[in-house]
Amino acid sequence: MKKLKALFSLIRFELPLAAGICVILGQLFALGYFASLALTLSAALSVFFISASILVSNDYFDIETDKINAPHRPIPSGLVSSAQALALAVFLLLAGLLLSLTISISALLFSIGLTIIGLLYNRKFKKHGLLGNLMVSFSVGMTFVFGGLSVGLPFNKVVLFFAVIAALVDLGEEIAADSMDVKGDKLIDSKSIAIKHGKEKALRVSAFIFVMVILLSLIPFLLQWFNVAYLFPIAVMDIFIGYSTFRLIKSKDEEGRKYIRLLYLGATFGLLVFLVMRMMGL
Repeated sequence: MKKLKALFSLIRFELPLAAGICVILGQLFALGYFASLALTLSAALSVFFISASILVSNDYFDIETDKINAPHRPIPSGLVSSAQALALAVFLLLAGLLLSLTISISALLFSIGLTIIGLLYNRKFKKHGLLGNLMVSFSVGMTFVFGGLSVGLPFNKVVLFFAVIAALVDLGEEIAADSMDVKGDKLIDSKSIAIKHGKEKALRVSAFIFVMVILLSLIPFLLQWFNVAYLFPIAVMDIFIGYSTFRLIKSKDEEGRKYIRLLYLGATFGLLVFLVMRMMGL
């Protein structure tokens, strides 16, 4: 049971769950209504499994730095072997790709492209600072586009707008997280903003990005894409982002990780409320 719990924690459930929610919202924004249950589940689970696979492989490649930055993680703590983690990553990836194939060849190719970006980041580009951050944030934003693609409308304006919002949220988180991992990242000669310019500057850059997200989140209402009722879930997201950003700037390393996670969970919760409201026909 302890081994199973450790393997499950490698997935970091809330992160692929958020990716799956973004896919469903991408479908909803593109169509204006929910896709069929079969298509919704296929698309959301495909991205869930692929995201989980990339996260597990991230731990696989990060063994040395995690011994310093996160010694409690399953692999450096000895609860899971590297071979077991690799096997789990491969299983999840195959499941995700097979599900994307049931949607369309385009969805499969899109999934393969995002997988390649994720693996390249984990294996090589994580230490390249801002470039690595941009690779991850691009992949996160593409979850909305995948949702649009799964229903044949990847370039819908609302889909693309929320792809940008999601990418910016993740970019801010990536830069902030790097500022918490300076000690371990020095082992791999990382060129993160925090290492090159200092933790305080990295957090200021991160805070600027989050302020941009809050301001941009008002655009759908100014352009009348959504009715006023949907200000509520967007406000929930913005409050979490604003509060977490304020506390993050003043925090120390371990405390800062808590606020980065709170920010991510808050943004996800706001999107989930949006989704539930739509399901209720509001």
